[in-house]
Amino acid sequence: MPSLLLIIFILQLTIHLINTVGATAIDELLWTLYNILPTRTRSAVQDSKTLRAEAVRLRKEMTATSSQDEFAKWAKLRRGHDKAVAKYDDNANALKTHRQTFTRITTTLRYLGTNGLRLLLQFYFAKTPLFWIPNGWVPNYAAFLLAFPRAPRGSVSVQVWGIACATVVQMVFAAGAAGWVLLMRGREEGVVMGKQGKRREEGVTMGGGGEGKKEI
Repeated sequence: MPSLLLIIFILQLTIHLINTVGATAIDELLWTLYNILPTRTRSAVQDSKTLRAEAVRLRKEMTATSSQDEFAKWAKLRRGHDKAVAKYDDNANALKTHRQTFTRITTTLRYLGTNGLRLLLQFYFAKTPLFWIPNGWVPNYAAFLLAFPRAPRGSVSVQVWGIACATVVQMVFAAGAAGWVLLMRGREEGVVMGKQGKRREEGVTMGGGGEGKKEI
């Protein structure tokens, strides 16, 4: 069985990743993956794409057809376009209802699997010491804070360990983001300096060629 320390760390890491990526992006990805599977909405999504393409095609043909010179053809295209748009709207409304239900379910499951699980662990293991601190390593007030709220004095509680894991994860991600920005900025400055050096070399070459002509 995995250690409770590792479980809490992975849980805090997962929560941070979800908050960083964003719930909307995750829901969009899950909805796309859900429609790839053989579900009842898969055919509806494909029909929606087909109807949309058909409506756009008929709209283009109708625009390219004169309503005065070719009224019969234009009227036929208009009826077909209106029919395709009506089918597309009905299909889109049905998909919208399924999408809202799917989003509610995924949001609930995501909350239960992250923050809900975190609260459950904090309540269930509130009196459980995750690990002990040797005597004399920290003063009494620090030992009280590390054991807050109900863990034995001299130990680290599940709440404090969760806060520590969340803080470390945020610091690591912030340091990684800052390092990436500095790396990209260094590359951009290197490219700019390289272009400037090349221009200087070309200027020196052109200047040297001009002086040679004057001496002749």
